[in-house]
Amino acid sequence: MFRAMGNKGFQISFANGNTVSVQWGPSNYCEPTDERGRNAPFDAPMGVDDWGAKSVEVAAWNSDGEWHNCGGDQVKGWVTPDQVAEFIAFVANSELDTTNPFVWADEEEEEEENGSSSI
Repeated sequence: MFRAMGNKGFQISFANGNTVSVQWGPSNYCEPTDERGRNAPFDAPMGVDDWGAKSVEVAAWNSDGEWHNCGGDQVKGWVTPDQVAEFIAFVANSELDTTNPFVWADEEEEEEENGSSSI
């Protein structure tokens, strides 16, 4: 399934249940080509026919709504076109890493010792 997102990005859901999001709006971690850049008003992309960017923000989640760990965050910013293509192929063909990127290793150990986990 394909979805357009506010003239500033898109989502694709794949047969494996994973969804990829590619965004390049004012509030995203990207480099918009508009002279106002990331400081443009949130709805600025809807006011023009063409809203572009030199880099984008990507994210992914599985069919249970669990977000992919992008190496310390749930999104990865300033991604190049070639990296976007690689990420899309990864999301379409792989199991996502849904470990919580916001839990420090010592917190995980403490939770395991106490018999609970937030992951």
